[in-house]
Amino acid sequence: MTDLKNVGVTDVRNSGSGSCCSTDGSCHSGDASDSQGGAVTTVYKVSGMTCGHCEGAVSQEISALDGVTAVTADARTGEVTVASTTALDEEAVRAAVDEAGYQLVGTA
Repeated sequence: MTDLKNVGVTDVRNSGSGSCCSTDGSCHSGDASDSQGGAVTTVYKVSGMTCGHCEGAVSQEISALDGVTAVTADARTGEVTVASTTALDEEAVRAAVDEAGYQLVGTA
C-alpha cells in the first residue's frame, strides 16, 4: 500500500485525532461539488494550514465524518478535497476543521 501521509491524503481506514500545529497555523507542537458515479466530491477552502502536519490534522478530522471516503488537503492552496458517498453537511465539515484547529472559509 502507498504511504498516503506523504502526499496530503489520509487513509480513512486508519483515522486518529490530534494536531501538532498551533491555532495560529504555525507548525510546531461557489460550491465545487461534482457528482460522479454515486459519489460526491467537494473542494473546501481552509485557512491556517502551513505544512504536512496541518494537512494531516484536517484530513483526520474530516475523515471521521460519516460517508467520507477520501480526503486530500493541500496547505499551499488551502484547499481540501473531500470525496463522500453523499453531500456533507457544511456545518459538520466546519466543526471537524475547527476541531483540527483551523477555519473553514467555505467551498472553493
